Amino acid sequence: MIDSDGYRLNVGIVLSNGDGRVFWARRVGQNAWQFPQGGIRQDETPEEAMYRELFEETGLQPEHVQIIGCTREWLCYDLPPRYMRRDSKPLCIGQKQLWYMLRLIGDDSCVDLMANAKPEFDEWCWVDYWHPLSKVIFFKREVYLQALREFAPLLRTIIPASHDWRAGS
Repeated sequence: MIDSDGYRLNVGIVLSNGDGRVFWARRVGQNAWQFPQGGIRQDETPEEAMYRELFEETGLQPEHVQIIGCTREWLCYDLPPRYMRRDSKPLCIGQKQLWYMLRLIGDDSCVDLMANAKPEFDEWCWVDYWHPLSKVIFFKREVYLQALREFAPLLRTIIPASHDWRAGS
C-alpha cells in the first residue's frame, strides 16, 4: 500500500533475545543484512502486518515473542533514484514504517527461515544492539538509528542490569 506522498506503508521489527542482542539476517543470495520488515496490506493493521511478516521472514509465531514497544510515529526513508521502480504505478519513493521491538520468548530453534515458500533470508545471527547501524544499507541508517534510540530504554526491561548495552548510543 503506497500513501499519497509515495511512501510504501511498512513495518520494521527489532527482535531481541534475553541478552539484549538483536536478530540480524542476510537477504537470500545477497551480502545485504537487515532487520525483518515488510509491507502493510490494505486489509490489515500494522500489528497484524508485523506478525505476518515475522512469520514469513523468521518462521516465528505470536506465541514465540512478546511485544516490548512500538515507535511513537512513522519513520520514513527515501529510496535513492537507482532503487526506484519507475515503471510501477503509483511510484514508490520510499518506505514509511512503524517499528516494533519484540523479545523472543521461545528459543532459537523456533526460528525457521524456510517457513515461507519464498524465503527472504538465508542466514541469521544475534548481534550487539548497535551493530546494525554500521552494516545496514546507507539509505536505511537514519531510520535504524531513530528506531534503536527510541527502543534503547526498553532494553532495561529484558536484559540483566550488569550488561553494558550503551556502547553505540
